[in-house]
Amino acid sequence: MTQSRKTWLIRGGIAAAILVVVVILWKLLQPAGLPDGIVGGNGRLEAVEIDVSAKSPGRIRDILADEGQLVKAGDVVAHMDVDVLKAQRQEAQAQLAQAQNAILVAESQVSQRQSERAAAFATVRQREAEASAARKRLGRSETLAREGATAVQERDDDQAQVEGASASVEAARAQLASIDAAIASARSQVIGARSNVDAARATIERIDADIRDSDLRAPRAGRVQYRVAQPGEVVAGGGRVLNLVDLSDVSMTFFLPETVAGRVGIGSEVRIVLDAAPEYIIPAKVSFVADVAQFTPKTVETTSERQKLMFRVKARIDPKLLERHIAYVKTGLPGMAYVRVDPRAQWPANLKVKLFEQAEASGK
Repeated sequence: MTQSRKTWLIRGGIAAAILVVVVILWKLLQPAGLPDGIVGGNGRLEAVEIDVSAKSPGRIRDILADEGQLVKAGDVVAHMDVDVLKAQRQEAQAQLAQAQNAILVAESQVSQRQSERAAAFATVRQREAEASAARKRLGRSETLAREGATAVQERDDDQAQVEGASASVEAARAQLASIDAAIASARSQVIGARSNVDAARATIERIDADIRDSDLRAPRAGRVQYRVAQPGEVVAGGGRVLNLVDLSDVSMTFFLPETVAGRVGIGSEVRIVLDAAPEYIIPAKVSFVADVAQFTPKTVETTSERQKLMFRVKARIDPKLLERHIAYVKTGLPGMAYVRVDPRAQWPANLKVKLFEQAEASGK
């Protein structure tokens, strides 16, 4: 037998011994006198933990909630310093005013170019009329020149006037096209200026959102468990400031062997008895049963090994019940959870529901 094989056998033996001890302890911890159909397991109360964190990096200005304090959802529990954000907002407002002024300038340029276009269009019409008159004169001159009624030089002068008038028309049309291009450019400047206004407004809205987020609020109702940071400290984006426990989502986690866990269904009735307050019997319901066994060897081949499988079970306390007794809810307390795996089984007298007000009424 190789050294490696001996090592694995030793480790396997230790693991098996631990599993046997766990099962034995679980059985020994079961209270005597439980009726058939009711089983129990020891566990500890747990609650959902929530971190209140800074969205952006910055300095903590103050913290309003103390450790152990109950807070409601939406309550402001801390403030981040916003001096830099306020300065950025003023800069964005100045950029907005500049962009709005640029719109006015661009729109006035459009109006000016449109006036210039009207004048240029009138010039084109005038040059076209002059060219038409010159062509008519040239036609008469050519007729008279062929008949010998006028000098050839007059015809040549009229021809030159026609060419000059045609050139003036082309120049006026070119000027009109140039002004049209200037109008299009001015309109694009208006669009660009309006886009700058929209961008500046979006920047202001983003900064306002960052300023609002600088008021750190409790996302849920709960109790402040501890402060992670202190006023004056600088935290990174996502840096934790406070830790809360959601006292409306409290459950006890415990373990049951495979022979029992296989009979536990979601919604099964549970009774919780805390070591610190055994006079109270707290009702709960199974909210989770693990699909994968805990504390089990990788390979299970025999019936005796299968009996060592331990499954994690979670029993959740009714949130409305927790709300009525919110001042007394504590997490981390150890206790026992008793599960009714057989719906026909009756709860014994010592596991009948008894809450705080019932215990007071009975003189406890």
